[in-house]
Amino acid sequence: MDLQVSPITLVLSFTLVLAGVFISYREKLGTAKEILYSITRAVIQLIIVGYVLTYLFNVNNTIVTLAMVLVISFNASWNASKRSNHIPHALKISLIAIFSAIILTLSILVLSGSVKFIPSQIVPISGMIAGNAMTTIGLCYRNLNSLFRDQRQQILEKLSLGATPNQASRTILRETIKSGMQPSLDAAKTIGIVSLPGMMSGLMFAGTTPMTAIMYQIMVTFMLVATTSISSYIASFLAYREFFNERQQLRN
Repeated sequence: MDLQVSPITLVLSFTLVLAGVFISYREKLGTAKEILYSITRAVIQLIIVGYVLTYLFNVNNTIVTLAMVLVISFNASWNASKRSNHIPHALKISLIAIFSAIILTLSILVLSGSVKFIPSQIVPISGMIAGNAMTTIGLCYRNLNSLFRDQRQQILEKLSLGATPNQASRTILRETIKSGMQPSLDAAKTIGIVSLPGMMSGLMFAGTTPMTAIMYQIMVTFMLVATTSISSYIASFLAYREFFNERQQLRN
């Protein structure tokens, strides 16, 4: 039986979005406009990207592939930096963290022969890596801002006793890195039990043997856990320095 998504299906599924808008208005969450804006933007982006990818997937060109990876990295970094609450150089930090995660992960996958360096394989994987790294970095920024605010007096006391910014911030860094990694760790613990793995299900639906589909899903799980670990570590250690000035004093 062929599965089809009709315009009527999209209209009916949109009513579920309206339920979120209703909840926002009822509880005065202030997110109704953001929900509608996000959905509208998602639809427009998917239409554009869908047609662009149809063309790009037929182009086996190294420059085009690299260009797409850069576009994905920059866009993810831009969105992550907007969650920094004005941490200086957040865009640069996000770009370094996300690009590092993408390069390290893709290098292993390509060199091992798991994927080929062609747009149809590199672009989707880069998108998965960048998307998870973006979410991780956003969590790191939020926790850094919160912990530096709540533990300000403790940090000042440590600095007054001769501690370096790194020593004074060590507890905050550990907590921030851990919080950034936690969502991917929770997902890895429950995959196949609570959440059904998308790649494995999709491959099996397409006729791939179960063992091959399972191995690819395990590879993706490893990849995402590594991505969040790398991006969380790099972003946290680069961003915490922005809370101190050049004289190693805590900024106001």
